Amino acid sequence: MSVFTHVTVGTNDLEKARNFYDNVLGKLGHKRIADLADNGSIWGVNAPSFFVLKPADGAPASVGNGVTVSFEAPTRAAIDAFHAAALAAGGTCEGLPGPRGWAPDAYAAYARDLDGNKLAAYCFKPA
Repeated sequence: MSVFTHVTVGTNDLEKARNFYDNVLGKLGHKRIADLADNGSIWGVNAPSFFVLKPADGAPASVGNGVTVSFEAPTRAAIDAFHAAALAAGGTCEGLPGPRGWAPDAYAAYARDLDGNKLAAYCFKPA
């Protein structure tokens, strides 16, 4: 049983967010599975799991301090590709790809998207 049905982040520029996430999440095996007209889009592997939406209240999207959305990666190479794609698409580095000492075999990278949302990708397979 999954803990979450999905995670949502906000955007202030849906077209730029769609391009960013098509590219970046594609490196982890996710694809855009639905567009919600001018309101947002949904990505996933086998089911909808990550939503990017314009805020329903009409106020600008903002970033949660201390919030990180972390994606499972199939390989360490996928994490490297995820991080490189995020930076190439205009995102910013929040942590270079590499080992993370808090768990055995943890390998991760961190980036921020175009709206400032903090993203991570993790793999727990041995090198």
